[in-house]
Amino acid sequence: MRDPVTITLTTVAQAAYLVAGVLFILSLAGLSKQETARRGNVLGMVGMGVAILATVVLALDESARPVWVTALLIVLVLVFGAAVGTWRARTVEMTQMPELIAMLHSFVGAAAVIIGYNSYLTEKDAGGAHLVEVYLGVLIGAVTFTGSIVAYLKLSARIKSNPLTLPGRNLLNAGALVVSAGLMVWFIPSQSIWPLAIMTVIALLLGLHLVAAIGGGDMPVVVSMLNSYSGWAAAAAGFMLGNNLLIVTGSLVGSSGAILSYLMCKAMNRKFISVILGGFGNEGGKVAKEVGGEYREVSVADTAEMLKAARSVVIAPGYGMAVAKAQYPVAELTSRLRAQGVQVRFAVHPVAGRLPGHMNVLLAEAKVPYDIVLEMDEINEDFAGTDVVLVIGANDTVNPAAMEDPGSPIAGMPVLEVWKADQVVVFKRSMATGYAGVPNPLFYRENSAMLFGDAKVKVEEILAAL
Repeated sequence: MRDPVTITLTTVAQAAYLVAGVLFILSLAGLSKQETARRGNVLGMVGMGVAILATVVLALDESARPVWVTALLIVLVLVFGAAVGTWRARTVEMTQMPELIAMLHSFVGAAAVIIGYNSYLTEKDAGGAHLVEVYLGVLIGAVTFTGSIVAYLKLSARIKSNPLTLPGRNLLNAGALVVSAGLMVWFIPSQSIWPLAIMTVIALLLGLHLVAAIGGGDMPVVVSMLNSYSGWAAAAAGFMLGNNLLIVTGSLVGSSGAILSYLMCKAMNRKFISVILGGFGNEGGKVAKEVGGEYREVSVADTAEMLKAARSVVIAPGYGMAVAKAQYPVAELTSRLRAQGVQVRFAVHPVAGRLPGHMNVLLAEAKVPYDIVLEMDEINEDFAGTDVVLVIGANDTVNPAAMEDPGSPIAGMPVLEVWKADQVVVFKRSMATGYAGVPNPLFYRENSAMLFGDAKVKVEEILAAL
């Protein structure tokens, strides 16, 4: 029978887990709106602090080693993790945030694999149910680990963003899952490490192939999908460790990531199953039409004159705005035009940038009012009545080929119909294609003009001209 002090510590820790779980739920609710996002972040941080403190208390209470040894190990890990986390958070650029998140997802997957093997080696005789938890935890963790690494490499441009189209790739994916299921049938009764090890190798290769087969245009959905995978990996680790909070938190992350991925697929006219299964059903082979013709270049002075004469202006931001760090002069330009009576609004595509909500965060950082930042569905019908559209660093999200070229790799993806405005000015460094590698006929439209150069510099020059 445990002594009263131990029972009290365990009870307090479990109560703290309950509080942390509620805070995580409130955090997700806060993150659903821009106005409450900051509060949601704070609640999440407080919940994580409570969870870590409760876990430390339980670890010290249940340690088989001397308490001071366990405490020293915990302090060393916390100090190292806090130092690395603080350094990375302070040095990472907003443009690097997507690949950072992908890499963090890989850590969760690796942790699930390590916990799975540790749990197998230390609790081999815990029963069939526990072995199923170990097997599934390692499987999900391994897929998440390598899939997240490929996503990181694609997002950071270390490898090409084009989809990898191996012959019979759908059969390869299905075969990997069937073989993994067969290995589990071998693993449970035998409790041998060999089926677990073979499955781990297969799962690592499956994670590589799943994400490699997805093209650059769908990478924001992939990041969201990997977020879901990492949640389920965390939940699996919670089952292996018997940690209720890890199960709850992992389930929250997994389900919310899956819902977000589904909503993004719906917004992009993509099949959810196709994306999560590495392009299943998309046999590839689509080639965009060649785009040619003469493009028109516009000067800073001419752009300023267009804005002076305009009554309504829409700004369509993209990843290029983030790279140039142009959100601050863009916010100042918005303020200047609104002060002169011009209606200025922002058109944000669901996958603008490399991460869901990427542009919203940048604009909020520059203190652009929330009420003039509109989603694609809210503003697409208004382009026909807009005088000037400024496309700043966007490419694939404003590409008319998605609607006009059935053979395009981005065919069917809803886009911002900016070409319907009277005048379109496209801020770009060159005529290069976007992240999906698809030529953009918008650049050659009669009502479109190219303003070449660094977006931040050009917007500052427009401000000076105004």
